[in-house]
Amino acid sequence: MATNEPIAIALLAKAPTAGLAKTRLIPVLGPERAALLQGRLIERAADTASRSALGPLTLWATPDENHVLFQTIAIRHRCTLARQSEDDLGARMLAAASRANGPVLVMGTDCPPLTIAHLRRAADILRAGTDVVILPAEDGGYVLIGMRAPQLTIFASPICWGSPRVLGETRRRLRRLGLTWQEPFMLWDLDVPADLDRLKSAGLEELLL
Repeated sequence: MATNEPIAIALLAKAPTAGLAKTRLIPVLGPERAALLQGRLIERAADTASRSALGPLTLWATPDENHVLFQTIAIRHRCTLARQSEDDLGARMLAAASRANGPVLVMGTDCPPLTIAHLRRAADILRAGTDVVILPAEDGGYVLIGMRAPQLTIFASPICWGSPRVLGETRRRLRRLGLTWQEPFMLWDLDVPADLDRLKSAGLEELLL
């Protein structure tokens, strides 16, 4: 398989609207700073995805693609903008993967330690012929899932998105389907107040300034 095979990236992002973004951090940061942090996480994820130079980047926005930050990112990184549906997270990830029309990495914006190297390693796993690649999150979910082809059964209900059971259920579905997969790295999401200290320890405190 060609080592330079393009691997699309689908980045799912929620608009950094005060009061609606990073709600679990609002008691510590307040609504404005929580929204500012959300915006910086989106910018960091888009920059990492773009600089990985793996293939076309699509920014899947919610509630719509008209937020000024999304428009700015689209121009800066020459990426496509698309609007997420109002379905559950599984359906939205499947839609993003299906639109890629080939191998794709589907990721969110809540994992500040995610690097270009992580993305390139995930892409190489798909290029080598593995069906699925997952970067697990320490909370029992995952920060990225990549596929050589869309897999409806992986994302079909019932699955309690956001719960510690997501990764385990995904693994069970992969086994039932007879698909091959790898999990090369475990990372962490920035979701709760305790994660803010971790952000500082990782040398990423500029996201909070």
